Amino acid sequence: MLFDLRSGRRGSMVKVVYAVLAVLMGASLFLTVGPFSLGELFGGGNSAGDAAEPYEEQADRIEVRLKKEPQNPDLLLSLTRAEINAGNAGTTVEPNGAQSLSTEAVEAYRKADQAWSDYLKATDEPSSGLALVVAPMQLTLAELATSYPEAETRIHAATEAQKIVAKDRPTVNSLSTLSFYTYFTGDFKAADKARAEAKQLANTKAEREAIDKQLDEYEKNASSYLTAKKKAEKEQKAGGGGAPESLENPLSPSLGGGGLGE
Repeated sequence: MLFDLRSGRRGSMVKVVYAVLAVLMGASLFLTVGPFSLGELFGGGNSAGDAAEPYEEQADRIEVRLKKEPQNPDLLLSLTRAEINAGNAGTTVEPNGAQSLSTEAVEAYRKADQAWSDYLKATDEPSSGLALVVAPMQLTLAELATSYPEAETRIHAATEAQKIVAKDRPTVNSLSTLSFYTYFTGDFKAADKARAEAKQLANTKAEREAIDKQLDEYEKNASSYLTAKKKAEKEQKAGGGGAPESLENPLSPSLGGGGLGE
């Protein structure tokens, strides 16, 4: 069974969330690590089950060791990475960039999320290398969210992970990505601060202008998203339940295409 992230009944909550976060996912990966092959990143070309099996077996071995040392940060780090690798291997990327996740991939990501949470409790110095792969994973989980609160939780988790990356590796890319994520949390002041820090590290006027141009667009989209979210929540509360009309995707045009919600 596959989750087709492009599907979803028109007017549903998940469609609103996906329309924003599909772009959020792709752009954040580009900002963080630069151009790359999606097929290579997600293990495309091989059987998803076969590709994921080594990582699943690795995770199983680590879990056995964790029973004796449940708060060992090194083991929790390794478990988080193994589960993320298993999830990536269970993801199929189509030619148009759309992703389909197997049920096993979704489960692996959720296990990784739990392992990451346990890891953060077990260490005072979280790995920026691990945080670098946790952030986009959280956005993938956000794409699967069926409510604004769930998506919001994932966006905040991605932002917190990106903070770790930017603190340890303050670069134009890491800070721009942090600004990008932070706009969607609603903390525009913090997002502007990260943007300013990214621009300070830029080498040329052209680079600084490019940062502003890109982040101006994301700030605008974030404002639209947050306004739609607030409106939907208000109408849902007033109606004592669901309000499908208020959940109609208001962001596709501003995000540059109708394909996101199809």
